[in-house]
Amino acid sequence: MTKHNNVVPNGHFKKHWQNYVKTWFNQPARKTRRRIARQKKAVKIFPCPTAGPLRPLVHGQTLKYNMKVRAGRGFSLEELKAAGIPKKLAPTIGISVDHRRKNRSLESLQANVQRLKTYKAKLVVFPRRARKAKAGDSTPEELATATQVQGQYMPVVLEKPTVELVKITDEMKSFKAYNKLRVERTNERHVGVRQKRAAEAEKEDKK
Repeated sequence: MTKHNNVVPNGHFKKHWQNYVKTWFNQPARKTRRRIARQKKAVKIFPCPTAGPLRPLVHGQTLKYNMKVRAGRGFSLEELKAAGIPKKLAPTIGISVDHRRKNRSLESLQANVQRLKTYKAKLVVFPRRARKAKAGDSTPEELATATQVQGQYMPVVLEKPTVELVKITDEMKSFKAYNKLRVERTNERHVGVRQKRAAEAEKEDKK
């Protein structure tokens, strides 16, 4: 017999849990299906890179993420103009365009312009018609050696921060950081009073 003020045992265990179990037996088949779809897409879009158009380097939004560099939506019109690429031509040669984006700093503008120039130098443009080559199309020799880029083209590479090692000197060892902070705080607190005293002393000297 149970003692004290407990809940009366009344367990509901016959819930037919087998009906609510979600299985994932189709995972291996889906993996194969996705791989075949990627291969078909690569053949269909040849000679374009499989990862899609070129993306710019942008900084993340807000104070938490703005130090991180990632791939953005598209190049701004200012960047395309600086690189000498018309905005109507850019999407046709595998460059993504974002007409709403604005450049807030000179550094990011220069980095993306350089990215566009590097891409343009390596670009191989196939003619629309095999027998009719137009201005801007690549030479037959370049077309013969051209290969399709698999995976990310010009991926975002983050620079690893370097640590400079310094030899600890006797002067560093003898330095009292806490005492120095206390002195500087005192100086900051008394700066107004000391300026006032110095001004008064100067007036008395003139008299």
